[in-house]
Amino acid sequence: MSTTKGSRATRQQERAERAAVDKFERRRDELASSALTTLADRGFAHTSLRDIAENSPYSHGVVHYYFSDKLDLMQHCIRQYKQDCVKHYDAILESATTPGELRDGFADAMVMTLQDETTLHRMWYDLRNQSMYTTELVGVIKEIDLLLEQMIWRVVSRYAELADSPSRMSSPVAYALYDGLFLRALIDFLAGDLGALDTLRRECARLLEVFCP
Repeated sequence: MSTTKGSRATRQQERAERAAVDKFERRRDELASSALTTLADRGFAHTSLRDIAENSPYSHGVVHYYFSDKLDLMQHCIRQYKQDCVKHYDAILESATTPGELRDGFADAMVMTLQDETTLHRMWYDLRNQSMYTTELVGVIKEIDLLLEQMIWRVVSRYAELADSPSRMSSPVAYALYDGLFLRALIDFLAGDLGALDTLRRECARLLEVFCP
């Protein structure tokens, strides 16, 4: 009997501990979401935890309780944002039934995310560059780069399947080419070149055709 009660108490304690951890992580997610705009507008070098608190519903003390420092918060923010960003392409992959549908849907999605979330993408490249000087950022940057590479490769692989034509590019090369196109378009768009959107759409579509002729 005592053994049964002890087991039940242990399970209850484990559930309570898991619930506490889940609550802590949910609050971190909420704080990260509220911080994204400030981080994206000001960039890594010009943002402090106090700045983030002043532009959010949370006090500086609350922000500091859930995040040890700015690096901790920045890593959580960019990881959360990019994970959500990657999910936007899942519906395109699932719904496309022809190479053309996938090609055009993917190109349109790349343009839409650049146009609608310009400062967030700028924040990503800012952090990626900063990782060459801040070793604490290297791990999360490599993790997200791999996530993005896998997303691009899913698109390329699905296009190859629909086109019945094996890709002539490897996953790292495909990612590097798309990343280069996107970064160039972002720089041009931030400089006021609206034609960068049409260029990005055209070149994104063309690359798939080059990969799988």
